[in-house]
Amino acid sequence: MPMDIQKKNVGEKNKKLREGYTTGTCAAAAAQGAVIFAFSEALPKSAKILTPKGKYLEITLLESNRGCTDNGDVYAVCAVKKDSGDDPDVTNGVLVYAKVTLEPKEEKGIVLMAGLGVGTVTKPGLACAVGQPAINPTPRRMIEQEIEKVVEEFEYSGRISVEISIPKGVEIAKRTYNPRLGIVGGISVLGTSGIVEPMSEQALIDTIKVEMNMQKAAGARYLVITPGNYGETFLKNTMKQGELYTVKCSNFLGDALDYAEESGFDGLLLVGHIGKFVKVAGGIFNTHSKYGDARLEIMSAHAALKGASQKTIERLMNCLTTDDAISVLDEVQLREKTIESILEKLDYHIKERTHKSIQIGAVTFSNQYGYLGQTKDAAKLIERL
Repeated sequence: MPMDIQKKNVGEKNKKLREGYTTGTCAAAAAQGAVIFAFSEALPKSAKILTPKGKYLEITLLESNRGCTDNGDVYAVCAVKKDSGDDPDVTNGVLVYAKVTLEPKEEKGIVLMAGLGVGTVTKPGLACAVGQPAINPTPRRMIEQEIEKVVEEFEYSGRISVEISIPKGVEIAKRTYNPRLGIVGGISVLGTSGIVEPMSEQALIDTIKVEMNMQKAAGARYLVITPGNYGETFLKNTMKQGELYTVKCSNFLGDALDYAEESGFDGLLLVGHIGKFVKVAGGIFNTHSKYGDARLEIMSAHAALKGASQKTIERLMNCLTTDDAISVLDEVQLREKTIESILEKLDYHIKERTHKSIQIGAVTFSNQYGYLGQTKDAAKLIERL
């Protein structure tokens, strides 16, 4: 069991929810155990991991074995059981395996491979390159760092091959967006902090309301609402805005608008990535993919309204991301018209949601292309802010 997994107070009734750890942490822990087993012939009972968030975990190692390949290279296998805490997660309880093979005759290095149930990337535009295992950059670094620490201790100078497997990932992947994203054969190994921090949806909404109350108590009449850090960073870096009354709403834009109206704010400026706001242009106010992911369908519809050919629409529908779609629109010189059309519909939906009782506008951007556009009332709101 983890040493430092904590309970967090969330929700109106102060219910305690237990933190868990990510598939990336599981893979790193299993790799650490396997490489120690390969070198020392002694199986450690647990792996001690420092997560990117700065928390130490001690994770039990399971289902191990050790042997030699046909050419005499030593290999060892360890598994870790995924613990998602009290967060609802389809990967909770799955076994994550790492098979480490010592290849002393090969040039020094670490080769990471996808085993059973771990996907392989087949399309560009994701965090991992085409042909690579769907092991995101942070878990990849965690795995490599844990192995490097052991390699240094044993003064080893050859190559190490690491195969990460999640056997149940084959079935789990069918219930995710991975096939659509071009990740085949299994799930992705994920995690940016190494820790799963559970919060119920109601607890997140309650947190948004508390932030709004605090901003209003501080004197805010006009408020910036962003889904996350990207929007706030964009405002400060690109639009050269200083300190603002800002609230992050995560995927709960509709709930944030409802409460802002109820609280009597005079105006709202929404700032967010086109991947979020294109959904709102389709009337989707909870932007989590499990409630609706019609980004490319909505972009394609607006492109069609502005004269896109059937071939262009087919290309848009086959894109992986909205950034990819914008590149297609640029090729056919339809970006400006399409974004303008999307913003008009976005403006309509946010005004209808707030019953036209609040001055409201929106600015949208792309991480790759920067500023994309804004609704007609956004400029006045930016001045007031």
